[in-house]
Amino acid sequence: MRLLPIVFLLVLALAGCGRQAPRALGTLEFDRMAVPAPVAEKIVSIDVKEGQRVRAGQVLLQLEPDYTQAQLAALQAQTRQNSAHLDELRNGPRREEIAAARANLAAAQAQAVNTRAAYARAERLAPSRAVSTQDVDSARAAADSAAAQVRAAQQTLLELERGTRFEEVDQGRAALAAASAQAAAERVTLGKLTVTAPRDALVDSLPYKLGDQAPVGSPLAVLLAGSAPYARVYVPEGLRAHVRVGSRAHVRIEGDARTYAGAVRMIRSSPSFTPYYALTGQDAARLSYLAEIQLGQDARDLPAGLPVTAEFDR
Repeated sequence: MRLLPIVFLLVLALAGCGRQAPRALGTLEFDRMAVPAPVAEKIVSIDVKEGQRVRAGQVLLQLEPDYTQAQLAALQAQTRQNSAHLDELRNGPRREEIAAARANLAAAQAQAVNTRAAYARAERLAPSRAVSTQDVDSARAAADSAAAQVRAAQQTLLELERGTRFEEVDQGRAALAAASAQAAAERVTLGKLTVTAPRDALVDSLPYKLGDQAPVGSPLAVLLAGSAPYARVYVPEGLRAHVRVGSRAHVRIEGDARTYAGAVRMIRSSPSFTPYYALTGQDAARLSYLAEIQLGQDARDLPAGLPVTAEFDR
């Protein structure tokens, strides 16, 4: 008869266990952001400290700008030069150039008249042997050369009178656009030398010190973003069907009697290890799914890395 009370208590205990809220284990985290070095320049000033909260746009540190400023000045000068060259192409030849080409044509025509006359005299005197055959050939060559110079002067004048080709204008326009784009890119790089916080965050670490020259792409500052942390937990396979984005959760931290409310902002559809399709029986129950629970402002001062236990509302 004494077994009845014991059995009754066991039933109550099992019932209580069945009503216990599902749990998942994990750690407290922040979204980490690394602010990379845009160029390999020396750090000339650091305006924040590790552990300091910063606002979006607040200056973190300053890189030496001298070289980038010189590069920008050179590109701006190149842009002005290309702009002036484009204006020259659009305006076409000057009136003075056209007048000079006409004068050259007139001189070439006059020279051609003289050489033709000399050749004609040489041909008339050739039968009487007053001039040699070599003199006649020289006069003929001089006349042909003068005629060619006349044709060249005519084409030069025609080119100036017709103005600049539209293909040359397009080339000048493209050169100006390329120089302007390079100057704009260098101006952006110059602005990045003043390293600022991309969003509200906590300065977690400053890997480089004053005077260091960090390689391109290396993190100049590591920030913990967000006004409050989140719990990164691993949901057991038996609870996955009851947890989805938006599910309410209660997070407890070891050594802290308080409970922090949160909501699931992300849960993976695949387990944290594979091949899950080859698991059966008890092995399948060991699957876990990574989830993130966003906490409220009451948890903003909690440090990252603390172990947490999360319970989900059914």
